[in-house]
Amino acid sequence: MDVSLCLTKCTFWRVFLLWSIWGDYLLSVLACPANCLCSKTDINCKKPDDGNLFPLLEGQDSGSSNGNTSINITDISRNITSIHIENWKNLQTLNAVDMELYTGLQRLTIRNSGLRNIQPRAFAKNPHLRYIDLSGNRLTTLSWQLFQTLRLFDLRLERNPFNCSCDIRWIQLWQEKGEANLQSQQLHCMNLDTAVILLRNMNITQCDLPEISVSHVNLTVREGENAVITCNGSGSPLPDVDWTVADLHSINTHQTNLNWTNVHAINLTLVNVTSEDNGFLLTCIAENVVGMSNASVLLTVYYPPRILTLEEPVLHLEHCIAFAVHGNPAPTLHWLHNGQVLRETEIIHMEFYQQGEVSEGCLLFNKPTHYNNGNYTIVATNQLGSANQTIKGHFLEKPFPESTDNFVSIGDYEVSPTPPITVTHKPEEDTFGVSIAVGLAAFACVLLVVLFIMINKYGRRSKFGMKGPVAVISGEEDSASPLHHINHGITTPSSLDAGPDTVVIGMTRIPVIENPQYFRQGHNCHKPDTCECPSRLEPPRAPGDGLGGRGKEELWEDANLPPALNLLLKEKDLLLHRGGFREIMLNPISLPGHSKPLNQGIYVEDVSVYFSKGRHGF
Repeated sequence: MDVSLCLTKCTFWRVFLLWSIWGDYLLSVLACPANCLCSKTDINCKKPDDGNLFPLLEGQDSGSSNGNTSINITDISRNITSIHIENWKNLQTLNAVDMELYTGLQRLTIRNSGLRNIQPRAFAKNPHLRYIDLSGNRLTTLSWQLFQTLRLFDLRLERNPFNCSCDIRWIQLWQEKGEANLQSQQLHCMNLDTAVILLRNMNITQCDLPEISVSHVNLTVREGENAVITCNGSGSPLPDVDWTVADLHSINTHQTNLNWTNVHAINLTLVNVTSEDNGFLLTCIAENVVGMSNASVLLTVYYPPRILTLEEPVLHLEHCIAFAVHGNPAPTLHWLHNGQVLRETEIIHMEFYQQGEVSEGCLLFNKPTHYNNGNYTIVATNQLGSANQTIKGHFLEKPFPESTDNFVSIGDYEVSPTPPITVTHKPEEDTFGVSIAVGLAAFACVLLVVLFIMINKYGRRSKFGMKGPVAVISGEEDSASPLHHINHGITTPSSLDAGPDTVVIGMTRIPVIENPQYFRQGHNCHKPDTCECPSRLEPPRAPGDGLGGRGKEELWEDANLPPALNLLLKEKDLLLHRGGFREIMLNPISLPGHSKPLNQGIYVEDVSVYFSKGRHGF
């Protein structure tokens, strides 16, 4: 670490030493003017001198073996940034030749000398001048044109015997505007009465800045047309008027007309205007000894679109077909793919930006495939015409090139000829089989739904739950129905042979007829599709005993009814008192435990209460 730091410091001091030696060498071979001190950047001539020439650096023999070696004075002079001259009484004129070598000059001081005249273009080659001190000289007049190209921070003009005239009117105007720090200086001039007055109090008539006017504020033409613009300059003194068209591409001519004694007019004629001059600022300048005025005209040239560049696709973040188009008015852009209008999507879209009349951008492709191969045409259109250009875009090879005879040869890929190679195309997906599978699955789903609906709607059990091959019923001991004499759910193998409309009680099969009106909302005996229900009068009962006044459980009979029907009604009353279920016996049949035969079959009227209490479960 310490070694590297030491090497760095040693290198720095070595360079500094070499530079010092080189500077001393330069000073040794430069002839510094008499009574001046010179360095690499300064020339100081503060000692009095009788010379009448501006001090210049000169090269001299360096003492080498050939005796002809000298250094380039131009390279050394451009490094001079400050020149200070004082008390050079015979220095009367400052020429452009004296100053042109010091192109890097920033400060110029010529003070208390005999300077009387400065040529108009003396500072034309010194664009970096910011400070000029001309105080204490013999200047009687001074032109503003000396400083028109400079951006002065400070201009010192004190103790000069100026004549009160129109030639120094510009200094008075600069004092009023506060330019170049002139407002802080006490400047004087001598009037015609040889009286010295403050320059700010000078009153000169017919001495003003020129006025200027142009025939157009904005000039709009089409490409190839001609145009004429007029500029009028007026004032006293009469100004010089001219157009600045140094960088104009169109053919132009100037024609001067002096219409009146105080108006100077000049016409600018543009011939065969070119699109390269679109946006050019035509400037008319009027100048006199007081100063300068100017006016500008914006030239707008309309021209049809032109395709400047169109490049093949290049992959950056995305594939890009770069383009540049210009036209005025700005053209609208669209694309064609193989002659068809290309619609922008998330995969293909255009991005561009406008810079003046030039549109630059890209047609972008996000992961293109072989389907995007083809010719891409950009079309630019505005009110004056249209332009188009085509480029071929190739992104990917086709995975399976199409062939009418189902094969391709190696020769198609530009290799040595070989026997034809049969290409087997990849079979397409069996869409028909997939369709059948999907159809079957859908059909199965529909079928399951239909079955579910059918089961819920029509699959409800009868009152005994006797849907199916065989239903086994068992009852409680206290049931008043003949069905309570059963084998309490014990089923023998022979019961499996029972028919769909039978009930197995113990070892006996009993035919059963369901009541078709059971599941209806109500029984309407007056409807034509219902059975006729015999009416029965309620038996007389004693108040409060709940048993017809007999004081014991007794079934009621009606002597007017047939004996079979009375038997059925007694069974029904028994169920009403004991909370069991009600049966109607049809077709006499013998049951175990019953002495009297019953009707064949059982007409079930209501078994919901019986099964809801869980007395019999299958």
